[in-house]
Order: sequence, then C-alpha cells, then structure tokens
Amino acid sequence: MTTPKGQQRVAKEETKGQVTSLTLLENIDNILEKDPAARSRLEVILCYPGFHAIMAHKVSNFLWRRGLTTPARCVSQAARVLTGIEIHPGATIGRRVFIDHGMGVVVGETTIIGDDVVIYQGVTLGAGAAARMGSASRGKKRHPTLGNGVVVGSGAEIQGDIVVGDNVRVASGSIVLKDVPPNSVVVGVPGRVIYRDGVKVTSESVPDIEAEAIKSLKRRLEKLEHMLAASPDLNKESFEVPSEDFSTGDLKDMDVVDDGTDPVDVFLHGAGI
Repeated sequence: MTTPKGQQRVAKEETKGQVTSLTLLENIDNILEKDPAARSRLEVILCYPGFHAIMAHKVSNFLWRRGLTTPARCVSQAARVLTGIEIHPGATIGRRVFIDHGMGVVVGETTIIGDDVVIYQGVTLGAGAAARMGSASRGKKRHPTLGNGVVVGSGAEIQGDIVVGDNVRVASGSIVLKDVPPNSVVVGVPGRVIYRDGVKVTSESVPDIEAEAIKSLKRRLEKLEHMLAASPDLNKESFEVPSEDFSTGDLKDMDVVDDGTDPVDVFLHGAGI
C-alpha cells in the first residue's frame, strides 16, 4: 500500500515528466514555426545544433544549480564540441529560445535570456570590460540581459552588464555596449538606436566614434601647438605647419557628443575596431 508521501512523490515525478515533455515539444514546434527550412519534428531533433545546445544546457544548468559545477562544465563542453555553441551552465535561458545555425555562439555565465529570443550564428553575449578584471569580478553580474522577443543578428556582440529591452532587433555585426530601450532597432559599431517604437530616431545624436576620436586628437594637437607657440625659447618656424595641410572642413560640421568619456579611449578599447 502506497503512503500519502509516496503518492505525493509519484505525482510530483509525473508532473516533472509532463513539464519536460511539454518543454521539449514547445522548443521543437517553435523551431518549426520560425525556420522555413525545417520540415518535420524528426528533422529538428536530428539536425538542429541549436536545439541540441539548448537541451544540453538544461542538463548542465540543472547540475550547476545543485553545486555540481565540474560535471556541469563537462556537459556544456561536450555540447560545445558537438554543436559549436558554447553556453555556460550558469546562464539563465527562457522558453522558446531559438539558436539558428549556431556555430560560434558564446553565452557567458551570468547572461539572462528571456522568452522567444532568436540568436543567429557567431553571436557573443560577453562580459566586456569586466572580463579584464579576472577573479575580482567572480560572482558578479557581468554579462548582458536580453528581454523577451529579442533578435540578435549574426556576428553581433553584446558586451557587459547591460539590458537589451523587449522586442529589440540587433543588426548583424553590431557591437552593443550600452542599455537598449524596448522596441528598438540597433545597428553599427558601437551599436546605436536608429528606430524606436517603429519611428526613425532623428532627435538623438547618432555619434560616429571614429570622427569623435579624430576630432579629439585634433583638439589636443591644436592645444599643443598653442603651448609651443607661447614658448619664447623655441624657433617657431621649426614647427609651424601651414593650415591648408589639414583637411578638417568635414570634421568642423560634425557635432561631438560630450558624455564625459574620452572618445580616443573608447575607440582604442574596441568600440571602433
């Protein structure tokens, strides 16, 4: 005769099994809905590395949350070898996440991904500057948070502890370094919002990081020239440069966004490379 506790345990295990089956079917049907190249559930199960990576992550994350960190990493590394997709066991991934093609996708430890997100090949959800702090950043949130319905194009990078709002579209090859409001389209290096709520952004300044770096260097050179010119002990003819040698007409017409950061430093740390 089964005791009440035994009945509860059996019911709980049955519920877990039903939830697991529903999650499995939900992920398969989500791929069938979003990818016109998918023809059947069997094809998705056998031939979609993104599906394999998500299923493997469920196992590795289960182990990670129970303190079995090394076995969890072993599972994630095995999945990486088989699929080309690296998802850290500590990452939090929502429902119906579709990694299309998937080769080269990297998802960091403290990444949070919402529901109905689509990620294409070559995407990095990384730690940004926090990665250079080494063990000092261990245990801290250092990877991005993606809202629901986000689409990240191939080769894009989203770096640091930033928030990408719901229904954001990140264009291929973009590098996103700052928070992105919901219902936006982000393009470029560094990423900048060009559409918000279906309306083209015209009121905001859209900075050109290379032009800002060049203008900053030009201002520093001019300051140095003034300092040298004010020195009575130097032969001014030895360092004077004709003004017509500088082609700065286009730069003078551009506005530089002054947000307190050094544009040269921003450029050299990867935003413009």
